Amino acid sequence: MHETLSKERPVSANQETISSDHDGSLLEALAGVFKAGGDRLRLDILRVLRRDTFGVMELSQIFAMGQSGMSHHLKVLARAGLLEPQREGNAIFYRRPLAWHNSGPQQQAAQGIFTAVDSLPLSREMLEQVALIREQRAAQSQAFFARNAARFREQQELIAEHHQYAEPVAALIAQQFASSPAQRALEIGPGEGEFLAILAAGFAQVTGVDNAREMLDQAAATCARQQLNNVELVLGECDQLESNHTGHGYDLVVANMVLHHVAGPADIFHHSARLLAPGGRLVISELCRHEQRWVRDNCGDLWQGFEPEELTGWARDAGLHAGETIFIGLRNGFQIQVREFINSQS
Repeated sequence: MHETLSKERPVSANQETISSDHDGSLLEALAGVFKAGGDRLRLDILRVLRRDTFGVMELSQIFAMGQSGMSHHLKVLARAGLLEPQREGNAIFYRRPLAWHNSGPQQQAAQGIFTAVDSLPLSREMLEQVALIREQRAAQSQAFFARNAARFREQQELIAEHHQYAEPVAALIAQQFASSPAQRALEIGPGEGEFLAILAAGFAQVTGVDNAREMLDQAAATCARQQLNNVELVLGECDQLESNHTGHGYDLVVANMVLHHVAGPADIFHHSARLLAPGGRLVISELCRHEQRWVRDNCGDLWQGFEPEELTGWARDAGLHAGETIFIGLRNGFQIQVREFINSQS
């Protein structure tokens, strides 16, 4: 009998060193995650940022602490990969990471921390502070549209003309509802009311909701001029609609170029999920993330667009799953994403 000789190559000292260095780097990163998460205040910051993006000053207000102290905590969390900064105008905001470049121990540890803190409800005091921040943002947006309602089209067309996003949205809606009867549609932030006419032609009952009275007055004028008798206009927010919601839900919710004006964009997904009928669709047209800061002053934008992953994550968190996606590139450097999200809950 002959012995079978092993043909495996021996591990060289150099390979052992490389492996040791790699493991050491992973352990160092892992230690950074646990060190950053080993602080009560920093855990509370992560809880508040579950689906929100806040600036340093806003977080300082929420937690009643100085800006320098808050900046230190945010930098620790960012270095550990638990948060990532993004610039909005001249301010730095923070959010949880949108995506990870690997699925190693650091990500697993971070996800474990997120899962743990998300299982704990925010205190009444923190909820009140978050609500106050959103009210301040909403007031800023409302004040802009109150001052500029008469120039709404002129300002919006600095970014995109209505037809550039309205036509793809209308085509997507027509395609998705071609073979199924649709009764009720809701448009969030209808602006001057142009898209309400498209919805009124395809749905038995249409609702438009806006928190700016001046803009709602313009939408009402459009409805009267075009005799859109199946359209109801509501002054307020989506959560008010939700609290008064009865019946079988909306077959369609539409938000055209609205999210970048909204104090809490993620909330649109959660409110829509609760307002949609089973199988209903949320269709959004929105700017992709950009660095053209002038739009904040000229167009009243609170946010410089959004990464597609942000919208997908918010939808998933609300129980909606992604459908069609269309990207539209504009000559002025902006890009629009048209996104469909479906309520698959029965």
